[in-house]
Amino acid sequence: MYKSILINKKSTIALAVVCSLMLAFTSCSKKEKEIVAQQKEETKTTNQYPTASIQFINPEYSISIPAELKPYEQVAIYAKVNGFVKQLFVDRGDHVRKGQLLAILEAPEMEQQYLSSKSSEQKIYSDYLYSKQAYDRLLEASKTNGAVADIELERAKSVMESAKSAHDASKAGTAHSSQLQQYLRITAPFDGVITQKNVSVGALAGTGSNTPLLMMAQGAKLRLTVSLPEKHASSVSKTLPATFTVSSQPNKTYNATLSRTSGLLNKDDRSLTLEFDVDNLSAELQGGDYAQVNLKLQRKAPSYWVDSKSILRTQSGIFVLTLKNDEIKRIKVNEGIRMESLTEVFGDFSSEDNVLLKPSEEIKEGPINL
Repeated sequence: MYKSILINKKSTIALAVVCSLMLAFTSCSKKEKEIVAQQKEETKTTNQYPTASIQFINPEYSISIPAELKPYEQVAIYAKVNGFVKQLFVDRGDHVRKGQLLAILEAPEMEQQYLSSKSSEQKIYSDYLYSKQAYDRLLEASKTNGAVADIELERAKSVMESAKSAHDASKAGTAHSSQLQQYLRITAPFDGVITQKNVSVGALAGTGSNTPLLMMAQGAKLRLTVSLPEKHASSVSKTLPATFTVSSQPNKTYNATLSRTSGLLNKDDRSLTLEFDVDNLSAELQGGDYAQVNLKLQRKAPSYWVDSKSILRTQSGIFVLTLKNDEIKRIKVNEGIRMESLTEVFGDFSSEDNVLLKPSEEIKEGPINL
């Protein structure tokens, strides 16, 4: 009897163990099937909508744009007064120093005006000296009580002061005539080279002429002027380096560093003008050359970048499609800089977003229906 009960007990335990194992196996099979199904769904989603992660970076990038080399200083030289060209000391291509005499004008009436002003000044100065002596004598005599009436002393003083004022005015007139004579001598305003000569000896020059006597420029130092497109304006640093080439020296590359910029966009072409000073003591470069400039730029802060293929351009705007939690969203963006296969975009993004690599207008927003 006891043996029979023991056997039944063992059978019951064995049966329970077998049932537990079967349940565990069934449960594991269900979980495995769920995992496999989920993986299949994810694979199907991935295959149907391939994605790439959005990048939040701040890369350095290069652009190549045309520029122009200009003389550091350039000026048209006009005559300040009317006169005939008496002598010319320079011609096109002559190198001159600051203050060097370039031309002399002739104006006889100006010399006569100066002589007349000088003569009037001397006469008025004599009148002033006489009135001053008269006042000094009356002042000395007035020290004796009752010798000179006070009104007489005041009258002499007034005459002397009037004569002094007249002399000062005459002196200023003479200085004016003298200064006009100085304008007959035309000198160089800075070191440079004469680039154009428009008159000959005997020609009439003066304020009524729209043609300059001479044109001169500074060639030992040049300005490299670059018009940078608006979208790159915020990527300019104070020490921006540049390399450039010119067609006249095709095998040479020149270096320069940013010298100045206004910081304001040109309203005509929406560009930022940059200037680089270039030393040209060897005279290899010519003012007026066109150059091809390479700039290395970088934003002041990181921004979002996506694969260029993931941008959808439609009639209603430019968009990027994002996929998150099996839901597609269409986000309107503005394009920025392009760099190889990446494009900078500005929109309502987060760094966790993934963007569709093959967007199309047929793809609708909302949950994915698989």
